Amino acid sequence: MIDRVSGWLRNNALVSLLAVGFSPALMAAGPYTNEHPAVDPFVEEMRREYGFNPEHVRRLLAQAERKESILEAIARPAERVRPWHEYRKIFITDKRVKEGVVFWDKHAEALAKAEEVYGVEPEVILAILGVETFYGGNKGSHRVIDALTTLGFDYPPRADFFRGQLKAFLVLTREQQVNPLELTGSYAGAMGYPQFIPSSYQAFAVDFDDDGVTDIWNNPVDAIGSAANYFAEHKWQHGAGVAVAADVSGDTYSQGFTLDRGLEAKISVAELKKLGWTPKQELDDATEVMAFEFDAGDHKQYWLGLNNLHVITRYNRSVMYAMVVHQLADLIRQARDQ
Repeated sequence: MIDRVSGWLRNNALVSLLAVGFSPALMAAGPYTNEHPAVDPFVEEMRREYGFNPEHVRRLLAQAERKESILEAIARPAERVRPWHEYRKIFITDKRVKEGVVFWDKHAEALAKAEEVYGVEPEVILAILGVETFYGGNKGSHRVIDALTTLGFDYPPRADFFRGQLKAFLVLTREQQVNPLELTGSYAGAMGYPQFIPSSYQAFAVDFDDDGVTDIWNNPVDAIGSAANYFAEHKWQHGAGVAVAADVSGDTYSQGFTLDRGLEAKISVAELKKLGWTPKQELDDATEVMAFEFDAGDHKQYWLGLNNLHVITRYNRSVMYAMVVHQLADLIRQARDQ
């Protein structure tokens, strides 16, 4: 219910929102005025597709700032520029495991409810929140409107995608009566504890504590339910495996690698065995998996990713990301069970 949106979600109600959004003194703050070639088409799309007042959209865009730091960050994400053994050290730490247990103890009821409702284990939800924002401790400091406008208008490789996210963001803020100039998030416009991009918020965020507000920014219960819902909707299998280590031998094992064919590429265990792969845990020969290699520094690691690993990559399309989530989840579970 809009009437129950809490204070953080408002900017002294709609009157104040309009006052800030339409401040003439701020209209030239950024480069996204009528002179930018992407502005006119975007404004027209917002009018035609969602009924937005064109002048309102123009004034908001005029107050968005182009951020070189955002363009630099998206060009060098850690999972692309670091080998596995360096990337893993960023996220798999004693402190992150310890704080995961603390967060679990504090929100045990919500995590148990999420497992019952959505079939997603607590440690998996915790690992997502731990990797994304250190359990809410670092939700991002970029204004979302700056991130999405910068990437949507000045990052050609994925401009269409981020313009779509900017549309979803403006619709979201209108529906929730949120000031679009105030919400902050990551350099890619992801928001809240679970770092949902706007379209993911629209599709998967839930009011998990039934208080009438879907708040992934400041309400850890809603964040827990929303992350669990995301995994459930992407076909997470409760109690199923995620990844299995393997040994390789012979001259043909490299023909089994699937990542060059995309994260959806699958190959059967039987086929991999013929190519020289030996799983370290028993797997049915008919099971379809991803097969990949990691640089562990002084040696190579070989892994078979199961369906649940693919589900994690739907959150972030990186197999290294998926593996740190999986391994952090296991470590949190082990630490809490001790």
